[in-house]
Amino acid sequence: MSEWKGVCEAISRATGQPAVPAGADSLGGGCINQAFRLSVTDGRSWFVKVNDAASLAMFEAESAGLLELASANAIRVPQPVCCGSVGQIAYLVMEYIPLGRGGDAGELGRCLAVMHRRTAETFGWETDNTIGSTPQINTPDSDWVRFWRERRLGFQLRLAANRGYGGSLQKKGARLMERFPALFDTHTPEPSLLHGDLWGGNWSTDARGDPVIFDPAVYYGDREADLAMTELFGGFGEKFYRAYRADLPLDPGYSLRKTFYNIYHILNHLNLFGGGYGAQAEGMIDRVLAEL
Repeated sequence: MSEWKGVCEAISRATGQPAVPAGADSLGGGCINQAFRLSVTDGRSWFVKVNDAASLAMFEAESAGLLELASANAIRVPQPVCCGSVGQIAYLVMEYIPLGRGGDAGELGRCLAVMHRRTAETFGWETDNTIGSTPQINTPDSDWVRFWRERRLGFQLRLAANRGYGGSLQKKGARLMERFPALFDTHTPEPSLLHGDLWGGNWSTDARGDPVIFDPAVYYGDREADLAMTELFGGFGEKFYRAYRADLPLDPGYSLRKTFYNIYHILNHLNLFGGGYGAQAEGMIDRVLAEL
């Protein structure tokens, strides 16, 4: 890719050391970005995410999110080096961490509990970011129910309506919007530092076996929302949950609220990918409404 020279010039400015490109190995990528291991002639290398130039704000927010997570001194994250645009691409350069296989999920649970002890005065965050490629609005609010209604659940339902997903999904969504505050009659969450998109594909271990988390959608919110996401696509295993609960016990109402919180992510998948996520979202809404 012809833009690697410009990326390396940005790395040189950020690190204070000359960086001459020696090669870039594709690491594939997810549904949103391409990923590369960029090497330079002195043997150093970095992990680089690439997308079209219009994605720069997304990378700037991700870089800020990584710094916010790192500031908690709880779990290792890739350190951002620089981000910018050159030619037709936007890029985010990060520390390259060779990832291990397997790892101690219990240690991840313990570290996540430490991270969730980092709190703020309000819910949300200073910066809007993305969940996948969907905008995630983080305008701060002192009221968690209002924040979730307007900036999470309501936002995704409106986006779904604009994309043609109406009918029973919107009718059930409207009933849920009206009734879900009852889930918080006896549960008053603190604004905890959240990864925001913590499924099994967004954590691994480094060469020492210590947990590493990445690809965040950071904000401050109910810690149960992070825990709920870990259970959405298969779960992290009982060792993880046992270690987390030993440090931060969970309220009995979590068993229902986790389904409620994950409606946000399933609606986001519907808005990103379509398919059967609409029926899944409706089924989850039905389960929550049946308990309210």
